[in-house]
Amino acid sequence: MSEDSSDRDIEMVVAYVRSKRLDDVKQALAEVGAPSLTVSNVRGRGSQPTKTGQWRGEEYTVDLHEKVKIECVVADVPGSAVAEAICDAAYTGDAGDGKVFVLDVAEAYQVRTGKRGPDAV
Repeated sequence: MSEDSSDRDIEMVVAYVRSKRLDDVKQALAEVGAPSLTVSNVRGRGSQPTKTGQWRGEEYTVDLHEKVKIECVVADVPGSAVAEAICDAAYTGDAGDGKVFVLDVAEAYQVRTGKRGPDAV
């Protein structure tokens, strides 16, 4: 029995991870069947401790750490599978590995074709 496109859930997976783990995350997403993503460079603070240092004799504090924000909207792959793939690929075991959120998407529209719902994804 064919699944009606309106019965499929659309989910957005948003992840904040270390930028050096991005290539591993991209490969993991491709392997799980969710190769489409958007990546932004961001700065933030979580469980990573504040770092202090000196530069040219002046002390400075780094309390916002460089991360990448990955957004992936899926309809044919469960958001939980995408989140697990990201967690596995981004894991180092150190504080500051990141966070992953799975959100429900109410509606999606594809601008070029006019498709709506899961078919737009």
